[in-house]
Amino acid sequence: MTSDTWHQRESYSFDRNTIAEIRRAANTGIYRIRGWGAKRVLPTLDDLVFLGASMSRYPLEGYREACGTDVVIGNGRAEHPVHLDIPVTIAGMSFGSLSAQAKEALGRGASAVGTSTTTGDGGMTEEERGHSTKLVYQYLPSRYGMNPDDLRRADAIEVVVGQGAKPGGGGMLLGQKITERVAEMRTLPEGIDQRSACRHPDWTGPDDLAIKIIELREIVDWRVPVYVKLGAARPYYDTALAVKAGADAIVVDGMQGGTAATQDVFIEHVGIPTLAAIPEAVRALRELGVHREVKLIAAGGIRSGADVAKALALGADVVSIGTAALIAIGDNDPGYDAEYRALGSAAGFWEDYQDGTDPAGITTQDPDLSARLDPVIGGRRLANYLQVLTLETQTLARACGKSHVLNLEPEDLAALTVEAAAMAGVPLAGTGWIPGTSS
Repeated sequence: MTSDTWHQRESYSFDRNTIAEIRRAANTGIYRIRGWGAKRVLPTLDDLVFLGASMSRYPLEGYREACGTDVVIGNGRAEHPVHLDIPVTIAGMSFGSLSAQAKEALGRGASAVGTSTTTGDGGMTEEERGHSTKLVYQYLPSRYGMNPDDLRRADAIEVVVGQGAKPGGGGMLLGQKITERVAEMRTLPEGIDQRSACRHPDWTGPDDLAIKIIELREIVDWRVPVYVKLGAARPYYDTALAVKAGADAIVVDGMQGGTAATQDVFIEHVGIPTLAAIPEAVRALRELGVHREVKLIAAGGIRSGADVAKALALGADVVSIGTAALIAIGDNDPGYDAEYRALGSAAGFWEDYQDGTDPAGITTQDPDLSARLDPVIGGRRLANYLQVLTLETQTLARACGKSHVLNLEPEDLAALTVEAAAMAGVPLAGTGWIPGTSS
């Protein structure tokens, strides 16, 4: 045949990326590990739009009418509830995965705007505790670095059942990132790959979790709230069971959530999108009569004030960010593009958090690399970013006539696709139709 009668087309099922992965697997015999989050096309909060006020709703004047952003977690159950000035928190990212400088930067940035950061796996560092006015201590299946003294120093406890990037799977920390300090904190051999457990060793279900939550409350004398973090897989049932177990807040982490290291097959093929997870968790809270009492924290791919406002409108009380926070303090900095290219990637594409070779000094334990990150500057950048998220959220809330961001509701939203309308439970734009309802 001549070129006039046919032309080459890439296979949809076996495109060049699929072919490359098959060849890599065939050459190495091991599955692929990487960081970051899902890269496949997924329904996101971008598929929703706000219905700004006009005649049927009355907007608020941005310069003269206040729009509140504060949230209280654990009120009525903990002696010292967590008071957040903004509805955005920093998700758990471990020391080990991140450098000490990065943990300090996260603490500084969160504290500057009156919100919390979270320890992650591996224990509490003085860098983070010393610069965090509100620090959530994660209680993970691994128990790495866990001790009652640090629990008592925390402002809240988060029992991690699952993560959005890997529901049902444990974390990974490769040997090159297990330095002497990391090994000592985690009681591990230095330089040896570590894989965290995927489930807690001393309980197997919601009844045991209820006992564990009481045990944790007794350790801290009922002073601080207890959260439960779930990877979004069956958010309706998991949220209901976590509430029954006594949680003050539920963290639901959608599959767009990032990770420092796990199997690529987990990141791309396990869990459900954040857009789909939030309404299911809210449905469970409403049916139990505790919506807005037991707080819902939504996580997984939150990037902008629009994402924050849409998550709140769907029924979340707070959102939590991880990947976006790392970008804010300097991850994938274009200033290091030449070094990212020397690693076989480029700024904006680099994903090998597991290797400990981050030129920006964030996801590394290399002392020369981590010294590049100034935690004061990083913290200032994060504070600026969090401030922008909050201002954007307030702007959208005012446009919908709301005097507090938690007054946003599904009625303020419309969907641009049938899939998003079905997942979010809001009408397809220009219609009154919600797919899956009798009407």
